[in-house]
Parts: sequence; structure tokens; C-alpha cells
Amino acid sequence: MIRAVFPGTFDPIHYGHIDIARRAARLFDEVVIAVYDRPLKTLLFTPDERIQLTREAFKDDKNINVTGYSGLTVEFCKRIGAQVIVRGLRVFSDFEYEFRMALANNRLAPEIEVVALITHEEHTFLSGATVREIASLDGDVSSLVPPHVEAALRQRFHELGKEQQIVPTSSLRD
Repeated sequence: MIRAVFPGTFDPIHYGHIDIARRAARLFDEVVIAVYDRPLKTLLFTPDERIQLTREAFKDDKNINVTGYSGLTVEFCKRIGAQVIVRGLRVFSDFEYEFRMALANNRLAPEIEVVALITHEEHTFLSGATVREIASLDGDVSSLVPPHVEAALRQRFHELGKEQQIVPTSSLRD
């Protein structure tokens, strides 16, 4: 049995993530979506909220499981007996970052392979930051995230108010 880990912050889970996970699930016996608990960036949702939103997105997928983790991804893979790390590539700039990470992970755990799946064209622009920014400006994210995530975003930004400082804006406001 080949177990693959798809790690990320998933803040929030969006259709690009879902596409990569489901495609990986066709290639591997089991895909574990590993929600990282302490990334070096400001998060909109807590680890437990991100895990729950992600679990809801995959509730009907038989060979996709969701769990949280901390520490090095390769150490998490070793703990659960995963042989593969799955990563998604959207644009050219992703390649350089993912290439460096794959080399570092290979140095730390040469027995764990890294497989990169190229996103479908309709998801190339999609990132958690983009989703958060559009939602923070009360934009329509229904084509970017599942309905339960859209509702959670709406609720979170209602709680935070218009003057929230979590989501920096880029050019979408201009």
C-alpha cells in the first residue's frame, strides 16, 4: 500500500487543493491531507478549524484522510508510514520553491519521494491568500471554495469587522 501525504496550511481549503488531493487519490492507495499547525504566516483559521473545514471537503472521499501535524513534514511521513509527499504546482515561481524543498526533504529522508502535480489551468491563480483577500473585501468566493468554506469565511470576516488586520490587501482593492 502506498500512502501519500499532501501537506499544507489549508487556510482555507480551496478548489485548487481539492483538485490536487483528488488527483493524488487516483494515484495512491491513501492520501493523508496533513494540516500544518504552526506556519510562518498569519492564519485566518485555527488549526482545528482548518482541519474541520478540510475534513468536510473530503467527507465522501474514501481514500483521503485529514489530520493535523507539526514539525518536519518528512518526520510526520515517517511516523505514519508514508512513502510520498504530494505537492501542487500552479505557476513557474512555485517550481523553484518546491524544487528546493524537495531537495531538502530528500537530504533529510531519501526514502520519501516527492511528487508534484501541476494544477489544472482554471486553478493557476488560486491561493489561500487570494481567497482570503477576496473574502475580506466581501467578494464572491463561491467559485473558489466549497459552500461550507465560503460560509466560514463570511462568518470569520463578520466577526473580525471591516478594520481587520489579518489579511493584507494587494491590488484587488485598487
